[in-house]
Amino acid sequence: MCISALCCNPSVSPNSPRIVLLLSVVLSATGFAQNWPQWGRNARHTGHTKVTGRTADQILTTAVIDPFAPQKINDSGGDLLTHYPAPLVVGKDVFLMLESGTYASCSDGFVTPCGSNAWNSLIWNVQRFTWSRAGTLDLQWTFATDWLPEPGVGWEPVFHPLVKGDYVYAPGAGGSVWKIRRRDGSAVARLTPFDSVDNNTYVSGPLTADHKGNLFYNVIQIRPDNPWRQDVVNSWLVKIAPDETATAATFTSLTPGAPAATDQCFLTFPVSQRPWPPSPNAVPSTGPCGTQRPGINISPAIAKDGTIYTLSTAHLNNRYAYLIAVNPDLTPKWTASLRGRLNDGCGVTIPYSLNGGCRPGTTPGYDNETNDWPAGRLIDQSSATPVVAPDGSILFGAYTSYNGSRGHLMHFDSTGQFLNFYDFGWDTTPAIWKHDGTYSVILKDNHYDTGIYFITQLRPDMTVEWQFKSTNTQLCARNGDGTISCTATDKIGFEWCINAPAVDKNGTVYVNSEDGNLYVIGQGGVQRQNLFLNFALGAAYTPLALGHDGRIYTQNVGRLFVVGAR
Repeated sequence: MCISALCCNPSVSPNSPRIVLLLSVVLSATGFAQNWPQWGRNARHTGHTKVTGRTADQILTTAVIDPFAPQKINDSGGDLLTHYPAPLVVGKDVFLMLESGTYASCSDGFVTPCGSNAWNSLIWNVQRFTWSRAGTLDLQWTFATDWLPEPGVGWEPVFHPLVKGDYVYAPGAGGSVWKIRRRDGSAVARLTPFDSVDNNTYVSGPLTADHKGNLFYNVIQIRPDNPWRQDVVNSWLVKIAPDETATAATFTSLTPGAPAATDQCFLTFPVSQRPWPPSPNAVPSTGPCGTQRPGINISPAIAKDGTIYTLSTAHLNNRYAYLIAVNPDLTPKWTASLRGRLNDGCGVTIPYSLNGGCRPGTTPGYDNETNDWPAGRLIDQSSATPVVAPDGSILFGAYTSYNGSRGHLMHFDSTGQFLNFYDFGWDTTPAIWKHDGTYSVILKDNHYDTGIYFITQLRPDMTVEWQFKSTNTQLCARNGDGTISCTATDKIGFEWCINAPAVDKNGTVYVNSEDGNLYVIGQGGVQRQNLFLNFALGAAYTPLALGHDGRIYTQNVGRLFVVGAR
């Protein structure tokens, strides 16, 4: 296929201004194809781009996305328990979330309701910025949505729009999605499969768009009174086609074979019966399972063949969770339970001991809280979301508490067969680097019990290729005049609290740390650069993005930082 006049007309000089212009257009279009328009950059959520990231020499510009971050930190005792969206970068445009309205702080006297129970006093906005010729990032418009997060979850769920063509799509109230004109920020339509906007129905997790232009997202309808102790009303996987027709399938219909809402599911042993299990043959009591519904922050992943992958859990028992494969017409393809897949409990990650460990005589590998093979759990404080690897297999970071709350990265093939796992998976959407006929998996790897923290790269069989260890011991903050003040700590490194790294064409990994730094890590686990942003802070759930020009978009304490070369 001809892409320029040079290949079509060999007599034309390659130095012709016309040829240079055409080639420039082609190269520009190729670069723009590496936009970052949604969570994980693409529908498979791989977090990988075919551009070379810039060097992290300096902060180019910043923008506030959460002015209430200091109050949230006070309310949570020093941590920022908010899941932020990824900055979206499409051509010269940058799309950010902005929180506005009124934040009711639990630290300000006896305000009731407050914190996570008063999210209805806040407004989640989409903002469009554009890079000017002068190199400034200029605000173009702000669109206020009516989306609200599910109340009472504790950790703030993620509000996550996406960009598709000439439009921005953002979560709205009642399970709807706003279609916003990208040029001027005007509302084009409210898209929804439902007849009305119900205030107890929530868009749950980031939106995903596939290569055909279909839009997918999860929806939960809860009961207004004590919703996390009562069963949900309903939940759906929603599809909005390019012609804007909306369809939905209930999670109950997508999980055939899962326990029904009133079925009895096994619980855990009470603290009074420690050491667990109470006896080698003990069986825990049971309780109602609850209806199957999506995790709060799950973003559906779409494979190249159109299969949709999402996660479901029993509302009243998160140890009964499923990876779901759905056909493009929203009929069920298969379900794979996360229960009973692991084997590293008693005698492996839990010592045999009468003092807090496994009771001697317990089956090796069992979870001592259930006296059964361990289950991958789907909890609402996590923002882990499924990732489709180049071979069509699926990765998901499930929560587990018995291994020091590290969770597990669980790996299934495209038919739902369980392949293998890695002993970390808490609140992480791993990045995938495709190279040399294979691929590598990159994720945070925190040892909370010992205070040792890695960025780890895995092979497809979940064995370690390399690790980069956090060794910083300095607690730093940027002063008002731009200088940085640091104090020594007794730490042996800071936690990687990032939930979605970015990786460029060369396999260079971009992550931010609780120590307030952006790190650039080369293949082999070699640190290339680090750049201090603003403040060392616990629980920085902040995904990164890379622009088509290699600029690095990261976040710290409710603020965007754009980083690049001098």
